[in-house]
Amino acid sequence: MLNYSTRTMKKNITFACLLLSILSNAQWTQKKGSSYLKIGAWQLEADEHFTSSGLVDPNATRGIFISSIYFRHGIAKKISGSIYIPYTFVYQNEQRFTSGRPPVAGEIYSSLGDINIGIEHQWLQKKGWVLSTGLTLGLPTGNSAGGSDGSYQKGDGEFNQLLKLRIGKSYRIGKQPFYGKTSIGFNQRSKGFSDEWHWTFETGTNVLDKKLLLLTRAQWINSLFNENLSAENSNGSIFANNVEVFNLGGEVIYSIRKNMGIGFHFSSPISGKLIYRATAYSAGIAMRF
Repeated sequence: MLNYSTRTMKKNITFACLLLSILSNAQWTQKKGSSYLKIGAWQLEADEHFTSSGLVDPNATRGIFISSIYFRHGIAKKISGSIYIPYTFVYQNEQRFTSGRPPVAGEIYSSLGDINIGIEHQWLQKKGWVLSTGLTLGLPTGNSAGGSDGSYQKGDGEFNQLLKLRIGKSYRIGKQPFYGKTSIGFNQRSKGFSDEWHWTFETGTNVLDKKLLLLTRAQWINSLFNENLSAENSNGSIFANNVEVFNLGGEVIYSIRKNMGIGFHFSSPISGKLIYRATAYSAGIAMRF
C-alpha cells in the first residue's frame, strides 16, 4: 500500500507540534511564594506530512505520546521560574504492502524528553496592560537516536535559548470581559540548527460564573535558514532543521475548585514545512498553591 521510502520520510519530518504544545504552558508571572503545577498528557498520530516545499505527502502512521510535569514558582516580586519535564513515547504502526513486499513490524520507544527551564519577569501591569519578558532554555536531555533506524528520537540533541516579549490587555465586548495577549520570540539554536522567530496570539473569556475559560490561539514558527544541517543527518533525526508552521488551536479550562482546574486543548497545522499534518490533543490537571 506504501510505494515510497518511509525511511526517507521519517528523516525529513519533525514534531514541531511538540514545541508548540510546550510553549502553550507559558503564562504570566506567579506572585512571590506562590506556585502552579500542571500534570498533562499530549498525543499526536499522523499518516501524512508537509514536505520541505509545503506540499502534503503520505507517510507510515507514526505517533508520539507525552506525559509531562510543568511547575512554576514565584521566586521574587514579579519574577517566576519554571521547569517542564516530559516523558516521551514514539511509535510507528506495522506497515503492510499490496505489492507482496513483507510487512514491516511496528516499533515503540520511550525515554525522558528534552527538559525546558525558564525565567520570566513582569515589567508592567497598569490600566489593564501587562508586559513581561521570558527566557526558556531547552536542555538536550532527550535521547537523540532510537529505534531500528535511529529515527525514534525523544529530543533534538541541541541546546537552545528562546527569548520572548509578551504583551497582554484586558478588554470588553459588550458586558463580557475578555483578555488578549501576544508574544514574539527569538530561538537561538546550536549544533547546526537554524535560528527561529516564534509568534503567538491568544484571546479568551470566562463564562459560567467564571468557572469555564474558553480561549483560542494562533502560533507561527519561521526559520531564518541560517544553518544547513540536513534533516537526513547521521542520526536519522525526526526533529528536523528549518521547520516552519502556522498553527491554530483552542483550549477549554474548567475550575473544579478555587485552586484546581482541568483543561483540554487541541491544535492543528494549517500550513507548514517538515511537519506532520495532524491535529494534536492534550489534557491536564492544574493546581495553584
